[in-house]
Amino acid sequence: MNQKGMTRMIKEDLENLRKKAEGELKETKDKQSLENLRIQYLGKKGELTAILKQMRNLPEKERPVIGQHANELRALIEKELTDRATELHEAETAQRLKREKIDVTLPGKRRVLGHRHPLSLELSEIKEIFIGMGFDIVSGPEVEYDYYNFEALNMPKDHPARDTQDTFYITDNILLRTQTSPVQVRTMEKQKPPIRIISPGRVYRSDAVDATHSPLFHQIEGLVVDKDITFSNLKGTLETIIKRMYGEDSVVRFRPHHFPFTEPSAEVDVQCFHCHGEGCRLCKGEGWIELLGCGMVHPKVLTNCGIDPEEYSGFAFGMGLERLVMRKYSIDDMRLFYENDVRFLNQF
Repeated sequence: MNQKGMTRMIKEDLENLRKKAEGELKETKDKQSLENLRIQYLGKKGELTAILKQMRNLPEKERPVIGQHANELRALIEKELTDRATELHEAETAQRLKREKIDVTLPGKRRVLGHRHPLSLELSEIKEIFIGMGFDIVSGPEVEYDYYNFEALNMPKDHPARDTQDTFYITDNILLRTQTSPVQVRTMEKQKPPIRIISPGRVYRSDAVDATHSPLFHQIEGLVVDKDITFSNLKGTLETIIKRMYGEDSVVRFRPHHFPFTEPSAEVDVQCFHCHGEGCRLCKGEGWIELLGCGMVHPKVLTNCGIDPEEYSGFAFGMGLERLVMRKYSIDDMRLFYENDVRFLNQF
């Protein structure tokens, strides 16, 4: 082929390449296909490069003219690539906005927020009261040794008081605690008086489930040990706590009782909030509602914990958290606390 024929052929190839590129670029549907076309036409091994390699066969005076055509074609293809990329991006953005659009005229979805359980609410309030009176909050293990749960509290293995605290034994010596009193024993072993603590937590007893009993419930037990602690200190402390919990007009009474780990011991009642002592359904006609047990720490318990009862004395008390909440809100079935019925829980 002579040089004129070569020039004409290269011009035709450039024109054909322009038509082909324009057609394929307009039909491109995605960015990856667009990138493939860029490589196909403008890459080092692309179709335009292949045409330009043929320019060495042209006469020198024709090379600038063909070179200009080639550069114009390159600029055209680059512009088409850019324009098509912009069109694809805008189309993709429009589709995404269509999929993700939000109708701001629609009402928003209300998030249902939970709140604290009535037992947690009451426990927090009680903790605040005791902390304000200088007590520390202490916790201990729920899986406990028989020694800490019974023996150190003046209840040896044959003591009849164990019958009222039938519990879950893991081994002959390990059990689920029936009270939080073991925390008091552990504290007295580790800490020298003065001691002023409460120990709230879960406890376990082998009770059948009914309106007033559960194999799992919560206790809050308190302990004060120091020099010259008397029953008057116990009485004044509990009266203050009850008045802060149920109001300054609360009327409190102490009845003699027996606990193996305190001597003397007492049950503490509060005058019925509903009938004010006249007798009603809430207090079962008695006019008084039993709240907790208490007493002066037995000298043998102090001795078991390494504290000299001749130098120190103390008082202890224990209350059931569920009972306090039931009395406060006139709830007559303990099972409601554990059934997760939102109709009940939403009242608090």
